[in-house]
Amino acid sequence: MMDASGILRTALFVPATRPERFPKAFASGADAVIVDLEDAVEPAAKDAARANLAQAAERHGDVPLLVRVNGAGTPWHVADLKACAALPGVNGIVLPKAESADQILEAGAAGQPVFPIVESARGVRDLAGLAGAHGVDRLVLGTLDLMLDLGVTPATAGADLLLGEVRCQVLVQSRACRLAPPLDGVHSDISDGVGLARAARLSCEMGFGGMLCIHPTQVGIVAGAFAPSSDELDWARRVIAQAEATGSSAFRLDSRMVDQPVIEWARRIIARANV
Repeated sequence: MMDASGILRTALFVPATRPERFPKAFASGADAVIVDLEDAVEPAAKDAARANLAQAAERHGDVPLLVRVNGAGTPWHVADLKACAALPGVNGIVLPKAESADQILEAGAAGQPVFPIVESARGVRDLAGLAGAHGVDRLVLGTLDLMLDLGVTPATAGADLLLGEVRCQVLVQSRACRLAPPLDGVHSDISDGVGLARAARLSCEMGFGGMLCIHPTQVGIVAGAFAPSSDELDWARRVIAQAEATGSSAFRLDSRMVDQPVIEWARRIIARANV
């Protein structure tokens, strides 16, 4: 569903009850658009939201279309999955509050890749099972719901400590199961571009592949934070140039030792810049 490199930096939510916003979402530059049938939709509007999904499936063009369905055990879950299975334009299922491999297998029964959101204590406890389940594309961290489930106070040092620990677990399990790099959770303050850029850069440095976005203005900021800086790219190109010129996998550059892992890291930086 994604390209061969697995790169997905920005995934933008759009409520399924607001079809007039679909064109703007698909034109935002996001790597994928997530049509939301869950949190952004009131219970009385679930059927209408599901009906609107067909419009998004017809209009998304080359932008991958993901659908956040309602969670397993809710009254709308099965109908959401059936709607997604019936639409060839849907490229993946975003499964909220994922807590078991069985839930993932059910969500992916139609053959669409599954993006499980880890956003509960049970989800964190069973991360290895989620990451190893058949049909998973990559893990997604749902920071807001996770903090609520654990009783963590948002925007505090305690929250930073807790989320940092969970992020490490998500990254390790993703890599152990050879998944694409995971997506980090949303930055809820739409007006805080500086804070968003800082958070996205930290996620990138930790090894996350991208971040969830809740407004089109966030897309460019997040994409920029996950792209290599000009200094990083210059360094990477010089590493590769010297490796190719000398035919060596061990040399010094800028007073630093360069060996095979460093050369491979330089290649990854260049690949990120070429997306």
